[in-house]
Amino acid sequence: MILILLGAPGAGKGTQAQRLMNEHGLVQLSTGDMLREAVANKTEYGIKAKAAMDAGELVTDEIVVNIIADRIGHDDCKNGFILDGFPRNVPQAEALDAMLSEKGLKLDHVVLMTVDEEELTKRIIGRFTCSSCNEGYHDEFKRPAVDNVCDKCGGTDFTRRKDDNIETVQARFETYRSQTEPLLPYYESKGVLSKVNGMSAIEEVAGEIKAVLGV
Repeated sequence: MILILLGAPGAGKGTQAQRLMNEHGLVQLSTGDMLREAVANKTEYGIKAKAAMDAGELVTDEIVVNIIADRIGHDDCKNGFILDGFPRNVPQAEALDAMLSEKGLKLDHVVLMTVDEEELTKRIIGRFTCSSCNEGYHDEFKRPAVDNVCDKCGGTDFTRRKDDNIETVQARFETYRSQTEPLLPYYESKGVLSKVNGMSAIEEVAGEIKAVLGV
């Protein structure tokens, strides 16, 4: 099974991808990880990618697609894989389809995790974490029973991610809308796009995705 999870930043794509990996033996393929691996292993396209990066240039879609093509030939991808971070636009989607077709493969499902941007922004900017045990909390939805004391370990030091602020979150949403949303009609026309409610509880979202995949 070949799968793409789409959704706005913070929609929970990583969480659901991890579940699919654990439960169905799929491999999550991150574009960044594949690039770093190809560069480290000095593959043909890894060398080309490094030359582009060293020159301060963007790695071309051709190089990225060929790095993906090499990676999906590994044994751990035999049961299928989930693409993370690619494609980001229609030309990349077209290049991906062409590469898969050359290998006798096809994209089975594109799952869009829909969200309410205003509500999701609240979720993101309100979250904080215990520095000692990494237990997660939220200003509105999950506060410690005793203020400033972790329920799990009793720690009193909490941290917030620097990019969990409204300006950064809104900028990420804008990038998503301008770059990724145009993929939706493309995949809809291919008959592979399905939508699930990304605002539901994690278990409910997982159930919706399983229903789409038929697993």
